[in-house]
Amino acid sequence: MSSLDEIQGDRIKKLRLLKEGGMDPYPSLARRTTEVGRALRMFDALAGQKKALTMAGRIMSLRRQGGLIFFHFFDGTGTLQATLKKDDAGERLFSLFENAADIGDFVELAGVLGMTQRGERTLFARAWRMLAKSIRPLPDKWHGLQDVEERFRRRYLDLAMSPETRARFLKRTEIIALVRALLNKAGYLEVETPALQPLYGGASAEPFVTHHNTLDVDLYLRISDELYLKRLLVGGFPRIYEIGKNFRNEGIDATHYPEFTMLEFYEAYTDARRQMRFVERLIKTLAKRLYGKASIRFDGEDIDLSRPFAVVPFRAALEKYAHLAKPLEASRDELFRVAKEHGAAAAEGDSRAKLLDLLFKKLCRRHLVQPTFVTEYPTGYLPLAKEKKRMRGVADAFQLYIGGVELVKAFSELNDPAEQRSRFLAEERFRTAGDEEAQRLDEDFLEAMEYGMPPAGGVGIGIDRLVMVLTDTKNIKEVILFPAMRPKR
Repeated sequence: MSSLDEIQGDRIKKLRLLKEGGMDPYPSLARRTTEVGRALRMFDALAGQKKALTMAGRIMSLRRQGGLIFFHFFDGTGTLQATLKKDDAGERLFSLFENAADIGDFVELAGVLGMTQRGERTLFARAWRMLAKSIRPLPDKWHGLQDVEERFRRRYLDLAMSPETRARFLKRTEIIALVRALLNKAGYLEVETPALQPLYGGASAEPFVTHHNTLDVDLYLRISDELYLKRLLVGGFPRIYEIGKNFRNEGIDATHYPEFTMLEFYEAYTDARRQMRFVERLIKTLAKRLYGKASIRFDGEDIDLSRPFAVVPFRAALEKYAHLAKPLEASRDELFRVAKEHGAAAAEGDSRAKLLDLLFKKLCRRHLVQPTFVTEYPTGYLPLAKEKKRMRGVADAFQLYIGGVELVKAFSELNDPAEQRSRFLAEERFRTAGDEEAQRLDEDFLEAMEYGMPPAGGVGIGIDRLVMVLTDTKNIKEVILFPAMRPKR
């Protein structure tokens, strides 16, 4: 077997051979008249016309038989077999292809469509041009990239060699387009808010910090869009949404990644209960549009989306799965002890709300396989949420779980500036006690709220996790095109 250096050396010689033969190995333009996908869809009609077509793509297989060369090429819309015959192409073009073309090269082909004797649809090429000579070989098509990390590092090769990977990212694009269309139809306005913020907020997370030289100020990559979107409610936009990147300086696991895509939408004059119904319709509609049915399969489980989604109070989930008799009344010391007993990553400075969240994620989440709205969280867990009527200390909020994955967080938005200030001050005390993820006191946001913010229901949906569940994918890196990786040593 040839070494990589030998293969590259051989291909560089072929590059010189092309140039010596008068063929530019990297021309500016392809004279393509037809995509492969269109040729396959309209094959009978196009073949019957015997009309010359010009197509282009990457050579994916190559087989020589004397004066005839068979190969397959892929252009992003489909794969088609092609042949090049010495008698049709002429000695010069045939010899150049035979001696200089490799699997991985991008080529332009001119010819007519027809069927081979074995009945395979084929482009019978009569002329060809090199569009991009590949210097490195593609991975072996039967084994591909076996190292998972290498698939992430060299996603372009993963996409080139794996139809499954290409299909997953095409599905991601389709999901995002559908979400946009459904929100636009419901009257929401798409907006953009700053990714660089003077003060991070809207979620409990550690930020990334950067510096702007001209302004000479430190700025934060946003951890959430929430506080800026709420400013737009103050400004008079009643229905708004944003799909954008958020950044949280946190660990990486199957469902967490420091740079992720988030959808947040807010509607004035409504609340969490109505948004819950909207979210349920949204998820069901997505499944039906994508697959034609109200069910999906995820992580070996059949997920039934046809029935009304279950609703389970946060307290009840902890009582059932964490075996806590009165979880919301338990002392901080007791919660810390139980968290440690179950191996949850509890820290000395964690608040009661954070400890309850850790216990829920460790012991309850995996049981929520069928679509389940978890409701009635402690207000300390959601400092931006309005308190539920006649339920002191309980937030008017919900989270949606499917397949054990948290997809949605939503609540009735707190719009009392005095109460919001009190919540922020409590978060600052948690921060002083050691909770580095506690939310910050944002005076600019409070000032905006003091001008009057209408009651509203806000929803956040993790797009990456949504794609995971709708494509039966277990690791968030599999739905992110270019995930950051630890440098190779």
